[in-house]
Amino acid sequence: MENSGVPVITLSSGKGVPVLGLGTAENLTKGSEREKLAILKAIELGYRHFDTAFIYQTEESVGEAIAEALQLGFIKSRDELFITSKLWGSDAHPDRVLLALQNSLRNLKLQYLDLYLIHYPVSLKPGTTVKDLGNKDNFLPMDYKSVWAAMEECQKLGLTKSIGVSNFSSKKIQELMSTASIPPAVNQVEMNPTWQQKKLREYCQANNILVTAYSTLGAKGTGWGSNAVMGSEVLNQIALARGKSIAQISLRWVYEQGVSLVVKSFNEERMRENLKIFDWELTAEDLKKIDELPQSRVATAAFVVSETGPFKSLEEFWDDES
Repeated sequence: MENSGVPVITLSSGKGVPVLGLGTAENLTKGSEREKLAILKAIELGYRHFDTAFIYQTEESVGEAIAEALQLGFIKSRDELFITSKLWGSDAHPDRVLLALQNSLRNLKLQYLDLYLIHYPVSLKPGTTVKDLGNKDNFLPMDYKSVWAAMEECQKLGLTKSIGVSNFSSKKIQELMSTASIPPAVNQVEMNPTWQQKKLREYCQANNILVTAYSTLGAKGTGWGSNAVMGSEVLNQIALARGKSIAQISLRWVYEQGVSLVVKSFNEERMRENLKIFDWELTAEDLKKIDELPQSRVATAAFVVSETGPFKSLEEFWDDES
């Protein structure tokens, strides 16, 4: 896989993943020409890892960009790319997983995914969309054993090269692994200098599960994000001293923790800047300062909590992991 200077990490499945990917979640609006052009530009700049999900409604834009990139010769083959998508809760039922993946592949106009993730450790009544999340009766406990068995079947069929989870605590991964034949290759979670996920990272590392970090810059501007990363005085001081941007300091820190990361920017200048984090290092002093930053989770997943649902509190959803 060509990767334009972006290092590749080998997953437990034996497949290589470029450590830096482009995220495509955009306020949950339908894919647009702007998105397609931004993804196309990212391929031209050297991005090879793209992260989408059924619920983002950007799978079509990613697919169109890939087709155009092939046509323009930015890539010689689809195999040069690493494409991730995710199973939404309304399809997190054993008889719907395969159909959901096939639907994502149709949207993307691809024969296979490189990675398919369970988006959240919760099932929803079939047909539940983002608009229906206010109705807590739509939330159901997930049968990890049968849903994961269906995910394993997708991998055995060659429709995805690797399978994994997203927004899972150590305890929930442990529960899933107790019946799994194929362990999850990845756990994609919020992680940045102001939400460092040390406990979860240690658990995943011990179990050969790669952590992929999202909200690497705090997801400011998404409607639910925070300015804790980009507004951090400590990160600003380090950036000034190093002649880098705050974003570069944050992304470099995430990378140095031995995880992969997805960052969402459709701005060409920032896409270029975000690629330039691999030929320098943070100092021991920088790392010490970052280590001492106050911690707070931004992607709380509060929408899954209700008195009648499978999770009565955020502590129960995250298993009080910090």
